[in-house]
Amino acid sequence: ALRGRHHQEHPRTQMAHALPSLTYDYAALEPFVDATTMNIHHTKHHQAYINNLNTALDKHSELKSLSLEELNIKVTTLPEDVRTAIRNNGGGHWNHTMFWKWMAPVGSVNHAPIGSLKAAIDKDFGSFDVLKEKFNAAAAARFGSGWAWLGVKEDGSLGITSTPNQDNPMMDGVADVKMTPILGLDVWEHAYYLKYQNRRADYLASWWNIVNFDTVVELYDAQAKK
Repeated sequence: ALRGRHHQEHPRTQMAHALPSLTYDYAALEPFVDATTMNIHHTKHHQAYINNLNTALDKHSELKSLSLEELNIKVTTLPEDVRTAIRNNGGGHWNHTMFWKWMAPVGSVNHAPIGSLKAAIDKDFGSFDVLKEKFNAAAAARFGSGWAWLGVKEDGSLGITSTPNQDNPMMDGVADVKMTPILGLDVWEHAYYLKYQNRRADYLASWWNIVNFDTVVELYDAQAKK
């Protein structure tokens, strides 16, 4: 009987990746990110990465025990027939899951660094303004589609980089600079085109108004304890 009961806990149902709910409405980030873009970005683009990731994992059920983070970190060691699909779609799923948490409606959170993160930014960059300048430069210089990142390097210092497509700095053997990301910005055109068209620089400038530094501080403090 025990075995039968255990058998009913279907591993596919438990392990399938699903679209996370947002903690705010699609219109809550207006006027900096418009409601239509948020809706399409979340329900269509993010959902597509999840569907494609689940399809890839169905081919290798042994990978279903790995967390989304582990799939990203170990991506270059995964079976060759699903490696690219997991790199693109597992990357897309992790990046977007975090992206929604890295934004919040104006006034609902800290929109600038505080505490130990502020001290680390002042130490590694000189000031928050310099960090924004360097981060925006990385985001603006990323040709085509990709992401800009602030992360904690292996020596504990902060770094800035950008990656193409849905890559991220956690991926071993993929990223130019190996880091644990604590803030990321999506510079794919689908993230801003309806409102900003080709004006990526305007999108970058606006985005800082809705960055959720409570999340960034939490991620930095978790890394600092390691």
